[in-house]
Amino acid sequence: MLHPHFLVMGALLLLAIPLLVAMDTCPATGMPGIPGIPGLPGKDGRDGEKGQKGEPGAPWSGGHGYEKGKKGESGLMGFHGKRGQSGDPGVSGTPGLTGPPGEPGEPGAVGVLQQAAFSVARGTNDYPDKGSVIRFTKVVTNINNDYDTQTGHFRCRVPGMYYFVFHASLDDRLCVLLKVDNTLLTSFCDHRRNRRQVTSGGLAVSLSRDQEVWLETKDYRGMRGKPNGFSIFSGFLLHPQ
Repeated sequence: MLHPHFLVMGALLLLAIPLLVAMDTCPATGMPGIPGIPGLPGKDGRDGEKGQKGEPGAPWSGGHGYEKGKKGESGLMGFHGKRGQSGDPGVSGTPGLTGPPGEPGEPGAVGVLQQAAFSVARGTNDYPDKGSVIRFTKVVTNINNDYDTQTGHFRCRVPGMYYFVFHASLDDRLCVLLKVDNTLLTSFCDHRRNRRQVTSGGLAVSLSRDQEVWLETKDYRGMRGKPNGFSIFSGFLLHPQ
């Protein structure tokens, strides 16, 4: 005999089956509902476990996966950089070979080679041309031929202090210039005329080797030789340098 509870459940089932069949066969007539609000983003999950080691990659061939290109042409030379600091002195090298003998030096302080003196006279009665070197062609003294009678120049062979002086017989105005290498040192001028007279002048001059000294006319006549007078030009070394 069945329990009363089971009888009640069976009766309910019999009533529900026709209702379910009817719901399944009847079309829905309601409106779709409004979509719900999106939910909040979820949190990041936990890190996964470390994976296994990968396979080795292909050998690198110059970057970006391309082969190395050809060498380019040399560029223009840049500007010189600043000079760097001086380095430490190097080790002294081995002494070199002995050089060839030098040229002979200047004459010493003793002996005739240190002497220098000349005294020459006008050997003609003609007046010298204006603005020209006065040539003295008659030699009285001329050590080592330092005075050249052809050019009228004294050439210094021994450097030092010299004294030059001239004496002139004249019957007209006279103006002479004392020059060293075309540099005027001084002038000696006598403006009297139509009267025979004697004039002179002198000057101490410091000379270097190979410098030249001479007398030169300016624009006056005079400085004649025999038989109407006697004109002399002299120079001598006071002391060598």
